[in-house]
Amino acid sequence: MSLDTSKTATSKPWYEAYPEPSTKTPPTISRQELLKWINEGKLAGKDYLVIDVRGKDHVGGFLRGSLNLPIESLYPTLPTLHALVKNAGVKTVIWYCVTSRGRGNRAAAWFGDYLSKQQDSGIDSVALYEGILGWALEGGEYTQHIDEFVPEAWRADDAAKHTGNLL
Repeated sequence: MSLDTSKTATSKPWYEAYPEPSTKTPPTISRQELLKWINEGKLAGKDYLVIDVRGKDHVGGFLRGSLNLPIESLYPTLPTLHALVKNAGVKTVIWYCVTSRGRGNRAAAWFGDYLSKQQDSGIDSVALYEGILGWALEGGEYTQHIDEFVPEAWRADDAAKHTGNLL
């Protein structure tokens, strides 16, 4: 038996159970900058942390070294995540979903808000600009860093299907 977490018992969207983030446009990192870090030998999980917030649409592959924390269950875990990131010495947390226009931005903003409340200026919370779709559509130099890559899952004309009600 599977649970549908997209709406609460009162038929409200899942995100209405949590506070609105302070911004809908958090800081971003470009795929070019992240690829540069990878090519320079910076390591996911040590120098930066990449978090994939996709849930039911976690298909087509994922950025090497990323964690999958579906956004529907993210907000209550922010204190634990902060403790783990801080204790590991990670300086940048990079969030993404398919396009990082909804969930990726929301996650980056929520964690950024949490960092501000903790007065922790030593960690940056950023969204991957254009998400994994933008990354995948750039081709080989980028897709070689996607584990379990399925080329058919990434078509530019399919972008619309990823922006529905998955905020």
